[in-house]
Amino acid sequence: MPPILPNLERLSNIMQIQPSTKNLAQIIDVSIDHIDVKGQYIQLAAPIRLYGQLNTSKLFAQYERDEAQRLEQSILKIGVDEAGRGPLLGSVNVAAAILPASWSGLIEEQPLKDTPLSILTDSKKLSEKKRDLLYPLVQQHAVSYIIADVPAAVIDQVNILQATMLGMRLCTEALLDAALTCLVTKNNENTLLKQLQIEVLFDGNRCPDLSHATFHELGISPSSVDCQAWVKGDARHTSIAAASILAKVSRDETMYALDMQYPEYGIAKHKGYPTRAHMEAIERHGVLSAHRRSFAPVRKALES
Repeated sequence: MPPILPNLERLSNIMQIQPSTKNLAQIIDVSIDHIDVKGQYIQLAAPIRLYGQLNTSKLFAQYERDEAQRLEQSILKIGVDEAGRGPLLGSVNVAAAILPASWSGLIEEQPLKDTPLSILTDSKKLSEKKRDLLYPLVQQHAVSYIIADVPAAVIDQVNILQATMLGMRLCTEALLDAALTCLVTKNNENTLLKQLQIEVLFDGNRCPDLSHATFHELGISPSSVDCQAWVKGDARHTSIAAASILAKVSRDETMYALDMQYPEYGIAKHKGYPTRAHMEAIERHGVLSAHRRSFAPVRKALES
């Protein structure tokens, strides 16, 4: 099946954005059940949920500070990462995060020193206890973040690579749409938006193809959007590391929920990875609806 890289309608038109009492945060929650590929609608095998928040007070504070300093160029950096490509069970989770500008940078330069996120690094290098500690802190202090839960049925429909790229694209476009729409609303003349440079830092060795329709509508030139692939980026850049925490912990939460439903599979321990205990549980109890049927060990179990 060819890669599914959607041209979505403006996500701000369909997102459920609700005001929160904390720091003027707007809650974002939307389910995507179909996508538009070159004018052709494709129904997804299961909805992809996008959820997160945009802290408008922090966004406007950064915007107004840049305007006051009369910067020749303002840079909006977004970090994007995923968790769960390898397991046989459950979703692949993708997250995108915008940190305060002074917190976004190379980890080796310690931009997070003396901040609540000072221990932030690659989620795989942190203990589960530290990841769980950082998860609400990243949500609290990020300018904005979005998490995508791409279910097993979509993974089976398009393959794990394309499901991951799809999640990365949806997170990025939804985050940009929400943030840029707020900035346009704040400043009708779009003075700063015309100078805005957007850097999207994707963990890994490739970037998804973004649709620039939203940027055109908001007066942003596609040349202003710089997509970068960062190999091992979650250990190199704070914005990607923040996204890594969001993706990893959110996926773990779904695994614990499945473990409560199906305790005989031991999901809380193996998190869906093809451990010996997991394979033995499949042999004894069968394949669950949340298993990825396109993955060879699961397919083999179904055929036996």
